[in-house]
Amino acid sequence: MGYDGVDGKQSIGAEDSAGNARVRIRGTARADRKTKNLISRLRPGEIAVIAHADIDEVSGRALVEACPKMVINADRSITGRYRCLGPGILLDAGIPVLDGVGPHLLDVVADGDALEIEGNEVFKEGKPIGVGVWVTRDSLEAAYIEAEENLDAELEKFVVNTLQYAIKEKDIILGDIDIPPLETQIHGRHCLITVRGPRYREDLDAVASYIREMAPVLIGVDGGADALVERGFAPDIIIGDMDSVSDETLFLGAELVAHSYPDGRSPGAERLANLGLSHKTFVCPGTSEDIAMLLAYEKGASLIVAVGTHSNMLDFLEKGRPGMGSTFLVRLKVGSVLVDAKGVSQLYRGRLRIGHIIGILLAAVVPLAAIAFFSGSVADTARLIYLKIRVMLGLL
Repeated sequence: MGYDGVDGKQSIGAEDSAGNARVRIRGTARADRKTKNLISRLRPGEIAVIAHADIDEVSGRALVEACPKMVINADRSITGRYRCLGPGILLDAGIPVLDGVGPHLLDVVADGDALEIEGNEVFKEGKPIGVGVWVTRDSLEAAYIEAEENLDAELEKFVVNTLQYAIKEKDIILGDIDIPPLETQIHGRHCLITVRGPRYREDLDAVASYIREMAPVLIGVDGGADALVERGFAPDIIIGDMDSVSDETLFLGAELVAHSYPDGRSPGAERLANLGLSHKTFVCPGTSEDIAMLLAYEKGASLIVAVGTHSNMLDFLEKGRPGMGSTFLVRLKVGSVLVDAKGVSQLYRGRLRIGHIIGILLAAVVPLAAIAFFSGSVADTARLIYLKIRVMLGLL
C-alpha cells in the first residue's frame, strides 16, 4: 500500500517475491543525517530522508507533526535492541516507512531532489539509488519480540556502562564545580527545567497553572526552550549544546549558557558566537539536562521541577547513550529538591461532571442567599426578578 505522488490517491498493487507491496510514490526529498535538524525544514507532503537507527518517540511524533508523504530511512528504524516507539507512531499516523536503504543514501540525496519509489526501490532522475524494506505491522511486532528477548542483555550492558562512567565522573560532578556567574536570581526560588523528552508538551501543559502561580525560574535545555515559547512562556535561561533551539528563541533575551565538555568541545558556544550573542560556558561532563540541574542546585534553588527529562534505560537508549553515569550522580546530588514531572499529564485526567457543576452553583448560591436574607433591598430585587421570570414564562 502506498501513495501516488501525482494524484495523491492511495495505490495498492500486488506483492513482489519478497513480500513487499508494489507501491508508487513520487515526491520532493528533504534529507538530513540528524532527524531533529530535518524537522525544522520538512514541509507537508515531502519525503523525509533520514539515517536514524531505532527511531525514538520524540522523533516519531515530530515527524508525524511535519506530515511527510513518507519516510525513507538509510538505517534500520528498529534494530531489535530495545522497544523503540517511533516506527509504531509513524505507522499509526499512516506514514509509510521504507527501511534500511543503506548509508550511501544521504550522499546521493539532497534537499529538493525529486524521488520516485517503485515497489521497494528508490529512484532519482530515473536511476536506482537504493533498495529498502517496508516497515509493516508484522515486521514491527517481530522486532518488538526480539527486543523483549534482548532486554536482559541490554540491561546488563547498560548498568555496567553506567557504573563505569559514574566512577570516572564522580569527583567532577560530586566535588567542587566551577559554576558560571549568572545575572538571573535563582537562590531561594523554584526552577522549572524543560527538556524536549517524551510527552514534554503534555507535561508542560499539566504544570502550566503552577508556572503562572509560582513564577519559577524557567530554564530551557536546547529545544526545551522552544517548547516553553510554544506554550506562551519566556525562558529565563537557555542552556545546552544549542543544536535544537531556534534562532528566534535565542534572540528573545534569555541568559545563555553553552555546555562545554572537559575535552574543550563546545558546539553551543560556537553557534552563539556566530550569531553574535553573549553567553557563558559551563564546563562539565554528562548531558545538558544534567548540567541544568546542577546549575539550579548549586545556585540555591529551593525546588527543581523537571519536565521531559530522561531518567531510565529506554530514555537513554533512545538518545543513543549506552549508560547514564552522569545522570545517576546528578540525581543523587540534587534529589532532595528535585520533583520530576515526567508523566504527570497521564497521572490524572479530570473531567467536568454534573456533580462538579452542581457544587459550583451551590457554592455561588449560598453566599448570595445569605446576602439576600440579611439585605432587604437585595431581597426585594430578587423577588422582582423572580416575578418577571414567571411573567415571561407565562406562569402568572
